[in-house]
Amino acid sequence: MNAPPQACAASTPTPTPYAPVDRLDGRVAVIVGGAGAIGAQTARRLAALGVRVALVHRGPGPAKADAVLAMLPAVAAGPHAAFIAEVTDSASLTRAAAEVAAQMGPAAILVNSAGFTQAVPVADLDGLTDELIDRIFQVNWRGAFATVRAFAPQMRAVPDAVVVNVSSIAAFTGQGSNLAYAAAKAGTDLMTKALAKALAPQLRVVGVSPGVVNTGFVPGRGADFNAKAAAATPLRRVGEADDVARAIVALVTTMSFANGTTVVVDGGRHLTL
Repeated sequence: MNAPPQACAASTPTPTPYAPVDRLDGRVAVIVGGAGAIGAQTARRLAALGVRVALVHRGPGPAKADAVLAMLPAVAAGPHAAFIAEVTDSASLTRAAAEVAAQMGPAAILVNSAGFTQAVPVADLDGLTDELIDRIFQVNWRGAFATVRAFAPQMRAVPDAVVVNVSSIAAFTGQGSNLAYAAAKAGTDLMTKALAKALAPQLRVVGVSPGVVNTGFVPGRGADFNAKAAAATPLRRVGEADDVARAIVALVTTMSFANGTTVVVDGGRHLTL
């Protein structure tokens, strides 16, 4: 008996969208704040998986970005590169996005790791000035949104593209460098959820939420502060930039079906606050 016609035709498996991957060869990753500690470590880990890295930094000089580029392994897709843009200047982000697409091809990965803060105790109401509040929101919230806005059009053309926003546990504990920073990061978490719905299925949007990280990000906080924070953290140490970078890479590769979620990477510190 002849088989039904549909059984005779050879079938070609359809690739599953957003399936886990081990390698990222040929992909372009844009890391905004790429000259910073978390951005640099993320660049190193992504390049090791075959990613061509585009570092976006505020300038004015290329020294820090060049140092990061020099430590990255070469990849077959072409050289890594650095681009200058200020996240509070949307026009410069638009220019940088166009330059990345023209020189390297469309971005498949966007990491928002640029940030700014200043230590002000929550009870010091006068210390949190209008100018500082505005600057914190401009850099940490508006800057992240403007970056997504600038790069999303080119990312929509790339299968399995993903945006990773770097947030903070201050967003949900209310404790951190200052109240405005906590509020801006709470807004970042909400933005991650909202854009994950709005930009799907072309783009995934996820986040990572570090606690205290040994990077010098908060001016004035050093070894003494870190030692106290480590003692109060269940895993008994503060984070390193590479802890955050590994979480970002996991969201891009292994946790490829995650969308709209922010992963906490703090050694359990939020449990004690």
